[in-house]
Amino acid sequence: MLSFLKNHPFAVEAFFENSTVLTFAVPKEQIENLIPECLTLDTFENKWAFIAIAMVQTKDLRPKGFPRFMGNDFFLIGYRVFVRYTTNAGKNLRGLYILKSETDKSKMEFLGNIFTHYNYTTTDIQQSEQDKTKEISSTKSNFKLKIDKSEENISLPEHSPFADWKEARRYAGPLPFTFTYNQKTKEVLIIEGVRQNWTPNPLRVMDYNFEFLQSLQLQNIVLANAFVIRDIPYHWKKGKIEKWK
Repeated sequence: MLSFLKNHPFAVEAFFENSTVLTFAVPKEQIENLIPECLTLDTFENKWAFIAIAMVQTKDLRPKGFPRFMGNDFFLIGYRVFVRYTTNAGKNLRGLYILKSETDKSKMEFLGNIFTHYNYTTTDIQQSEQDKTKEISSTKSNFKLKIDKSEENISLPEHSPFADWKEARRYAGPLPFTFTYNQKTKEVLIIEGVRQNWTPNPLRVMDYNFEFLQSLQLQNIVLANAFVIRDIPYHWKKGKIEKWK
């Protein structure tokens, strides 16, 4: 029964007040070992693969169709790899593979680990804003992000592999699908996300440090893009399972 519950057995909806997403480019050979055999990396120029860190302030997260007052507000952090999966019907799906998930509330950790395979842990989150800057940080998870809010004509991050923001936009989401793989049963769990009003706006990152990224010991990793998305109605469909091969 517990195994069944973890397969996203019902649709879930929420409102994203804001989502700050940093996408890092890594030579593809360095992260091929981070994804299961059923997936392939979603690459750029057949050279770069991508790890994204999404920091999302959600509101009214609840089973789809439930009244809003039954929802909960959580801050969610996801470390994800951009991947592709070919279904048994031959469809090539673009999506995400979760490496790590964090939240600011133990209730979300408890419920998230009952109904998903994302292995949530609870951490502290601090957010502060000045006239020109915004900071998001965590002492327990040892990360810090500082953003310049004042700049309008924002350049791509230094050393980004993209030529312009239009090219970078293809790797700013939303990637419609999230995949989980059960190696023992050779089953792929596919969860589709549906959103409205997804308009990413470029951010200038002044400084960042993420201990989790450092723990992966990746070489030649570079910040490829940074965006913020605001005011997004979002829902995840009930999970679907299919046998791989």
